[in-house]
Amino acid sequence: MKKDAAKIITVFSCKGGVGKTTTAINMAGIYSLMNKKVLIIDLDLDSGGIAVSLNVSAEKTIFNAVDDMSNNRYESISNYVSKYNDKIDVLPAPKDPRNAHKVDTKYVGIIISSCMYKYDVILIDTSHNLNAISLTALDKSDNTLFLISNDPVDLKNTRSVISIFNDTENTDYKVVLNASKDVGKDYFSLFDIKNIIKHNVDYTIDRSFYIKDIDKYVIDGQILTLNKKIRATKKQDIMKLTKLAVALLEKQKTVKEVRKDA
Repeated sequence: MKKDAAKIITVFSCKGGVGKTTTAINMAGIYSLMNKKVLIIDLDLDSGGIAVSLNVSAEKTIFNAVDDMSNNRYESISNYVSKYNDKIDVLPAPKDPRNAHKVDTKYVGIIISSCMYKYDVILIDTSHNLNAISLTALDKSDNTLFLISNDPVDLKNTRSVISIFNDTENTDYKVVLNASKDVGKDYFSLFDIKNIIKHNVDYTIDRSFYIKDIDKYVIDGQILTLNKKIRATKKQDIMKLTKLAVALLEKQKTVKEVRKDA
């Protein structure tokens, strides 16, 4: 039976430190519990933390894949991914940040396409810069998780990027407020945030999901959404993340498609 193409979901933000990598990893955990085969591609090429956060010892990275492609040595993406568990694989960012600029954008799109029939879900963690690599990921995605925080600079930048999305008729994204990061910095109400970014907040990761000793889980390479203790104590938060995970699998209609149906 022919396998359906993977759903490609990019996790993007306008500012570092909003919990983008942690959220991508937690979503991978949820999809694995849904019996989905998941690949996490780390396109935060300068400072990617997926492999480090998961304690994945990677011999090869996306840099090696691109280098082999450009020199006609590439055979299969399976030669470059590392296994986290039976359901989750990782394609890490370059180990040496000096190799980040050597990752040619044109090959990134080819690599994403080469994974589409090997996985059920492809999660892409990006840099917070709207550079060529991030734009390629966004263009390839079925849906984008646009993570924001209660931070003045972040929200102003978010408004600018949403304006760009509107200009390019990109509606395939969900704005998610991460209130579990930097708990106590409640500068703006949800109403204020919507007015600032000129867009609705589709989902909120509540402050109740804040985990004080999260570093302990990172050191152990654990995924929070797969940890039995976390699942028991943060049951409502996990359920909300699961609802978001399901929504991200749904392909939204573009503005052009909506107009066509009208």
